[in-house]
Amino acid sequence: MAHIRLKNVSISYPIFNSHSRSLRTAVFSKLGGNIVAHNNTVVVDAIKDLTLNLENGDRLALLGHNGAGKTTLLRTLAGVYPPLRGSVDIDGLISSFTDITLGMDMEASGWDNIIFRCAFMGLSFKEAWELAPSIAEFCELGDFLDMPVRTYSSGMFVRLAFAISTSIEPDIVIMDEMINAGDAQFIAKARARIEKILGNASVFVIASHDISITRQFCKTALWLEKGVAKAVGPVDEITEAYLASRAASG
Repeated sequence: MAHIRLKNVSISYPIFNSHSRSLRTAVFSKLGGNIVAHNNTVVVDAIKDLTLNLENGDRLALLGHNGAGKTTLLRTLAGVYPPLRGSVDIDGLISSFTDITLGMDMEASGWDNIIFRCAFMGLSFKEAWELAPSIAEFCELGDFLDMPVRTYSSGMFVRLAFAISTSIEPDIVIMDEMINAGDAQFIAKARARIEKILGNASVFVIASHDISITRQFCKTALWLEKGVAKAVGPVDEITEAYLASRAASG
């Protein structure tokens, strides 16, 4: 069975030759966590001593303000960031929707990008070519697939990226906000596919500011604050505590 097991995980980013406060603020807003100065180096403590166990059937919402460490945690689960300390044990095929355009080339055609992105997701070229017709059918771009993606509108580009990223049925789904792709008709089609993938996935983790989404799809919530797990438990209970804290702090 698929699982995610983190034990005492800490992640820090050294930012060298950073003297200005504005740069430190920019780094903090992007990576999250807490900023500590060591001599002339700024160190962002993005995740600190986090232990987390997710097993088959778990649906986890990540709560916290911007810079709390949610995206860093998602990227750690996706294998992008290795931990500085602690251990990460993940079993199962992962599909990460933290950036659905990674691996795509703006100068290449839609068809080529289907292959590039599938390869980036860990599929073989044979598997990518086998999936290509169904991806083309889902994104509904027709002859535009023969053209460089730099000629696409933003909506067309997102539709292609979404169709590729959701072409496999993973064991573990990692998502940073719910994906909205294209016009209203395509968004409905995309939402139906997402719900099917989530229904079949063993483990689901999402970071979202939309409380209705996290309550709809998740059973458990993890509240992060400056890279530290402040609370974890049933999604309704943790959400109410988080919202009350935000209201109290203004």
